[in-house]
Amino acid sequence: MSNPFSSIALKWRLANRAQSEVRWSWLSCVLLNPRVAGILALCMSFGSILPSEVWAQSQKEYQLIWSDEFEGEGKPDTTFWSFERGFVRNEELQWYQDENASLENGLLVINGKREDFPNPNYDAQSSNWRRSREKIEYSSSCLYSKGKVEFQYGVLEVRAKIDTAMGMWPAIWTLGIDQPWPACGEVDLMEYYLVGGRPTILANACWSAGENYKSHWDSESVPLKELTVGNDKWSSQFHIWKMDWTQDYIKLYLDDQLLNEIDLSTTTNPDGFNPFRQPHYILLNLALGSNGGDPSGTHFPRTYEIDYVRLYQQSTTR
Repeated sequence: MSNPFSSIALKWRLANRAQSEVRWSWLSCVLLNPRVAGILALCMSFGSILPSEVWAQSQKEYQLIWSDEFEGEGKPDTTFWSFERGFVRNEELQWYQDENASLENGLLVINGKREDFPNPNYDAQSSNWRRSREKIEYSSSCLYSKGKVEFQYGVLEVRAKIDTAMGMWPAIWTLGIDQPWPACGEVDLMEYYLVGGRPTILANACWSAGENYKSHWDSESVPLKELTVGNDKWSSQFHIWKMDWTQDYIKLYLDDQLLNEIDLSTTTNPDGFNPFRQPHYILLNLALGSNGGDPSGTHFPRTYEIDYVRLYQQSTTR
């Protein structure tokens, strides 16, 4: 795969990061490389762990090729990100706009807000939910990297703190660049919403199951209460979501625990196209309502904070 990141500014940032730091944990590298795991096991058998040796081995396999550390203040870098606008999908309550996303103290902060202003697309005669709503009652942001940062295979890692209040539906996900949904393929590194009325973390992939937007899902879920056992501060802490993507599989992790493994030999659309063997782009968003539940009793504003987004690839896949 050719490197799609060609701007001078991006090359400068990558060169400086390569010289200064690659802050991916050596434990993450172990999980990605069975040979390194063997080295670790041997070291442990002698009563010592040598992270520098583990990292040296792993660095030969995976290299940081792009990241957004969300440094500085102001708006997100439009070299990397575009913004959805308006009512977009799933009959969610929020109006997406770029004003709700900002950089603060080294974080990307997406604010969910309660609003009360007219829908500029309102049509009293329309049967389309996007146009039949007279008012905009909530707003938020959805950032996406299509046409700017796209990748095929590698490790995508995101460190974030999600908002688990009633009505919230934060997500970290990817979509394929070719074909409409769901034929394009979707990977959800993280979704948080209500499943059977229970707050739940999900790790999913979906692809086409036929005509009329029918989709096939490979989904795994973890009730939030299982994550908070022994750690009632879980929802106020940052966590690392990771997608390990090869030609054969996609593995989805939360804090280095495998949540879901998708066998890509099973993900072919009815027309023979496999959407997980094409480049994907990244989306970060905070949806409100719909699967997230009713936010009417929730105090606003709400915040979804992302510390970084990092992309690693093996030298042979670039």
